[in-house]
Amino acid sequence: MKSILQISIFTFLFFMAIPKASAQETAKADPDIDLKIELYNKYKKEVLAFTKKDFDALFFEFFSKMDEGQPTMTKEAYYTYTIKIAIYNERLGRLYKDKKEVSSESKEKWFSKDYQVYLNSK
Repeated sequence: MKSILQISIFTFLFFMAIPKASAQETAKADPDIDLKIELYNKYKKEVLAFTKKDFDALFFEFFSKMDEGQPTMTKEAYYTYTIKIAIYNERLGRLYKDKKEVSSESKEKWFSKDYQVYLNSK
């Protein structure tokens, strides 16, 4: 009888903790998601038409602007680069079906970049 009571109490406490754990996940929502979606919609057609050379130039330009000696990018400029790189990864997933999973993960990685982390690194 005592073990049934202990199991019941443990089960009750376990289920009481679940809403708190899931509430913590929603608190991490991206505050810049609206800007990212706006930039995604704005540049999607342009980037889907990029050649490999265009992408390489974009990628090089982004990392040269991330350099310590360069002035700090604005939030919109930073997200413009990261979203364009994410869109290009989406394009690669469409072109090469066997690389779809890898390109999807890469797209999510670039889409989830945070401007505040960039500022902290400067």
